[in-house]
Amino acid sequence: MPYMSDRTVLHVKGRVLVGPEEVRDELWVVDGRISYDRPAGARDIRTVRGWALPGLVDAHCHVGLDRHGAVPQDVAEKQALTDRDAGTLLIRDAGSPSDTRWIDDRDDLPKIIRAGRHIARTRRYIRNYAWEIEPDDLVAYVAQEARRGDGWVKLVGDWIDRDLGDLSACWPRGAVEAAIAEAHRLGARVTAHCFSEDSLQDLVEAGIDCIEHATGLTEDLIPLFAERGVAIVPTLVNIATFPQLADGGEARFPRWSAHMRRLHERRYDTVRSAYDAGIPVFVGTDAGGGLAHGLAAAEVAELVTAGIPPVEALAAGTWTARAWLGRPGLDEGAPADLVVYDEDPRKDVGVLAAPRRVVLNGRVVG
Repeated sequence: MPYMSDRTVLHVKGRVLVGPEEVRDELWVVDGRISYDRPAGARDIRTVRGWALPGLVDAHCHVGLDRHGAVPQDVAEKQALTDRDAGTLLIRDAGSPSDTRWIDDRDDLPKIIRAGRHIARTRRYIRNYAWEIEPDDLVAYVAQEARRGDGWVKLVGDWIDRDLGDLSACWPRGAVEAAIAEAHRLGARVTAHCFSEDSLQDLVEAGIDCIEHATGLTEDLIPLFAERGVAIVPTLVNIATFPQLADGGEARFPRWSAHMRRLHERRYDTVRSAYDAGIPVFVGTDAGGGLAHGLAAAEVAELVTAGIPPVEALAAGTWTARAWLGRPGLDEGAPADLVVYDEDPRKDVGVLAAPRRVVLNGRVVG
């Protein structure tokens, strides 16, 4: 859909969901920013009607990456456009070997908060994805990626150990303590890919800020997460692929395969228990590896299936997610990044799968 003229004033009318309980009847978009006051002298006005939300957040997404590694710029552009057209207007890119800074110069593509490139143990992650290093180098690489990213660093906390034939922690306790302390000194938060149980306590006690997937979260660890305020991004649409992965590895790594199936079977109980304990839970899809882009709405629905109340699942991909990442929602003067739907998504999160209009930087782009 072609952009509006820069002189056009957009009028969003119907129900504007500023927050779960704060609802306004309308907002105006002037010079790309939100206003709740009708602009004086406005003549070229375009009206959009419906239920307006802040642009969706995918807090675990990989633009510039596919199952083989870095992708060309035109492929990364298609990934970003797919997310945008599905209503995702803010992405926390949880690790990519591609330089996607060029996206920051495009006002028609989602805003990205980068975690730099994954940092993994040698031969303990997907080929061509990560810096693969040993523990003695961890602090230096964390410092490097903290400076390259946008306030986040991504570790690979566990992966299959070929000698063990199962998932195991990648880093000694002392190494992650020093690395996380260095990231914090540089003003960056740290997150880690973690499927299994045995890496979690060391990472949380070392001061980590977030855990991706968190399928290994157990009842004895939940109070520690809650006490420390460590967030989780469950990526349930990705965890749904565990049985297929387990089938593929059965012949070579039967112990790992059985472990992956157990993690999958208890996935909803894990997420619900975390939520009930007050652990912050956010929407993330893990798109860009083996998973398609544009699945944030499906992840919100998965959180509801796990037992999180619909309004809270919606908040995990909109209002609270933006606050967690330090980005505005539908605030006075904020960039007008919003999505308009035909019905109230608080009552049925399935509405998120069919946006009526997508507005990015104040322009209707979808």
